[in-house]
Amino acid sequence: MAGWNNTHFQEFILLGLTDNPKLQIILFVLFFLFYIVTLLGNIGIIVAVRLDSRLHKPMYFFLNNLSFLDLCFSTTITPKTLVTFLSETKTISYYECALQMYFFAASATIECFLLGVMAYDRYVAICKPLLYSVIMSKRLCVQLVLASYILGYLNATLHTICTFRLPFCKTNKIDHFYCDVPPLLKLSCTKTTMNEILMFIFGGFAETSSLTTIMVSYSYIISTILRIRSSDGRKKAFSTCASHLVAVTIFYSTVLFMYLRPASAYTMSQDRIASVFYSVLIPMLNPLIYSLRNNEVHISL
Repeated sequence: MAGWNNTHFQEFILLGLTDNPKLQIILFVLFFLFYIVTLLGNIGIIVAVRLDSRLHKPMYFFLNNLSFLDLCFSTTITPKTLVTFLSETKTISYYECALQMYFFAASATIECFLLGVMAYDRYVAICKPLLYSVIMSKRLCVQLVLASYILGYLNATLHTICTFRLPFCKTNKIDHFYCDVPPLLKLSCTKTTMNEILMFIFGGFAETSSLTTIMVSYSYIISTILRIRSSDGRKKAFSTCASHLVAVTIFYSTVLFMYLRPASAYTMSQDRIASVFYSVLIPMLNPLIYSLRNNEVHISL
């Protein structure tokens, strides 16, 4: 912990999305509405899964955890962003910044693994329906989710410690609306090559391993669906994984754009827009995607 004090700053200044006062008011209203919809949507799914016995299945157990993660995602970023929109100082303390980055990184990593687990669940349900209840036992489901959480928090711990051991002496102004690894690395007055390598290796492992699981699972799923003779059967089989496929496409297209790049390609003007989509809009869209395209969730809600 001694290395955590190796800095000239006790607080940082979040430059945010804009310095235009009128635009900040508009953004405050939009972000506030997004946050309310996010809370209502994800809490609604959690309550529905807990109370409706028809949803006590592995698929909805994972969806319940995804909704919890989306709540963590949004709550880690949005409330502080709303405060900075209305505040003149826009400051965030050193340790508050570290905690925000930690929980954001943990939630992002856990969601990567969880989306891979959900793809495997859909593979078993469609490709091995007779063995589904045997393979996807309650014990295995809990183990898969627990492993996702452990790996996620380990990854977040590594990045947070490595980032906040750096001496920040260039400026205390973070050119972003929340504390994230890339903009913080720009404040360091020492070389950050090792941090970039660690972010690429461990972040890349989380993303590529889960993405590989998703791609392999869906290759088998598509192959199985194409062998179904009746059009109604194909449509029903595809509908069971359509929501997950949409959520995966939105999530990974943003994540891969943001993090699997060298620092030289990091441009804040583009990444602030991607960050809004990644940290604010996706947690709001996920419950809408799963509730609108899933008849069981739709009926339950």
